[in-house]
Amino acid sequence: MWSLLREGPPPHQLALRRRGSKAVLPPVSIVWPCSLSVDEYVAAGRSVVIPRPDCPICLVSMTLWSGYQRRIREDGRCSSMWVPRVRCSGCEVTHALLPAFVLVGRLDVVETVGVVDAVVEGPGGVRPVASAADVPHTTARGWVRRFGVRTRELAVAFAALAAELAGEMVTPPPDVHRSALHALRAAWRAVSAFPGWLGCGQWRFVSAVTGGRLIATNTNSPFLVVGKRRFMPPVPSRDENR
Repeated sequence: MWSLLREGPPPHQLALRRRGSKAVLPPVSIVWPCSLSVDEYVAAGRSVVIPRPDCPICLVSMTLWSGYQRRIREDGRCSSMWVPRVRCSGCEVTHALLPAFVLVGRLDVVETVGVVDAVVEGPGGVRPVASAADVPHTTARGWVRRFGVRTRELAVAFAALAAELAGEMVTPPPDVHRSALHALRAAWRAVSAFPGWLGCGQWRFVSAVTGGRLIATNTNSPFLVVGKRRFMPPVPSRDENR
């Protein structure tokens, strides 16, 4: 499966074209819809309940393959969290299973990065929003710049997703930044009708769709194919399991 958010062959095909030691396939991150709070996830440690997805490359079941610790920051407080890995027996690629509150290569949770919403639509600029979110001004400014670079493709992709999920035709505002946010919200409204998604929240949904790469240089989503509605189902919360 190869997301429509980016043109060209998927990474595994590029890797297979190489020869010798460079033919080894790189690890891949899979973002799964997680409704647990950061504290709940951190407290669960290695016992956290995770999905066992099929390999997004060859569509066969994968097995647990150890994991690693990584840092995550929420409300200015850093914690160490366990990230499990799974491995495909077919293509031998290992995948890190990231909960949807994580963005690839970013310390802060996706809800904090969502301050770009307030920055784009509010008149106050980046500095007061960064202060309210308890993140460095330069960090928030970098998020806004990256979001600004991605606005056109995000607007198109999420508008298409909203139309696919609910038949909602998105009429974008004239401003390209606001049009991306408008499309994100339209897609979120559409997916909220699907079981389990409402508990994840808008920004975790966005993280899941973009494969954790909302403000990265790459937005490949291994579980979204616009036109086929292939979503990785959210893991039920503990309340839903009772």
